[in-house]
Amino acid sequence: MIMKYVLDTAYLSSHLCIRPVSNGDSRSLNNMNNSIYFTKILKPLFTVAVIAGMATTANAQQSVSNPLAQSGYYHMGLGDFEIIALSDGTIPQELDKLLTNTTPQEINKLVANNYQQSTVEVSVNAYLIKTKDRLILVDAGTAELYGPTLGHLSESIKRAGYSPEQVDVVLITHIHTDHTGGLMDGNRLVFPNATVYISKVEADFWLSPENYKKAAEGMKKYFVEATTKVGPYMNAGKVKTYTYGHELFPGITPIASPGHTPGHSFYAVESKGQKIVFWGDIIHSSAVQFPDPAVTIVYDIDPKAAAASRKKAFAEAAKEGYWVAGDHLSFPGIGHVRTEKDGNGYRWVPINYSTYSLGQ
Repeated sequence: MIMKYVLDTAYLSSHLCIRPVSNGDSRSLNNMNNSIYFTKILKPLFTVAVIAGMATTANAQQSVSNPLAQSGYYHMGLGDFEIIALSDGTIPQELDKLLTNTTPQEINKLVANNYQQSTVEVSVNAYLIKTKDRLILVDAGTAELYGPTLGHLSESIKRAGYSPEQVDVVLITHIHTDHTGGLMDGNRLVFPNATVYISKVEADFWLSPENYKKAAEGMKKYFVEATTKVGPYMNAGKVKTYTYGHELFPGITPIASPGHTPGHSFYAVESKGQKIVFWGDIIHSSAVQFPDPAVTIVYDIDPKAAAASRKKAFAEAAKEGYWVAGDHLSFPGIGHVRTEKDGNGYRWVPINYSTYSLGQ
């Protein structure tokens, strides 16, 4: 998850999509379990989110001037598939106020090692997967929700040689509005011919009317905001939920990675012995979280589970050597993970630029 500063960690509620759930709906909830989860975890976290959001308000958008006309897309081959990284834009984030389970001193040290400051411009990425018979989008960007430096996904899709109307499938890693905001443009479905896939765990949690009812009054508008983004696809019968343990499409498999949100999902894509895993929001700062994957962020619903998912993901990616792609890694957000020689932490190895789409 990533936020416009005024909304920063209030973002935790801005991504909720609510609609009434009928008795026969397959997404019906265990209301008691969700109510307990909300009371013990979400309600206190919403309070923290508001405070942290206030703390990160100053200077963020003011620091952005004279934006450059970047291309917004990057192609690479993966077996018989083509992967196209797409930029929705960037936004400044004050890491020393957002990262948790660490100290400002440690953050400043690690970002300085990467020639960065504690306020860093964070990418919001999405990805197209072009298979033989489908055009599949992984996450949908922000649209108008977080200011003028974001909301450029449709432009990037067009610059890459496609149109939003050509997208057949949208795979959502989680229901935060920097990943679902771009589904709608006002009242218009941006991807009118696409079916949206979300994990059942994620949908069941965020679509709970009980969680909406228990939210603080000042947070309810964010539930409504999310409804305007995901709700029209649901009403049109264009949302499918899934469970884990099987392919959604040939070579494309969802993987449970809970913590950032309850139903956060990776997507593993394989073709001809090559593999890439789309990580969603398992990482927000490469400078800090690769060296120390125990570092969490205020956007995590369950920080302990998020850290556990991150440690597992880093270890597996480093051991197996496959490609990974992160929604908030610096664009294009594609690369490899390497274990540090001393065995303490990991190193990010970004993709080598290629005009042949080979990647190394």
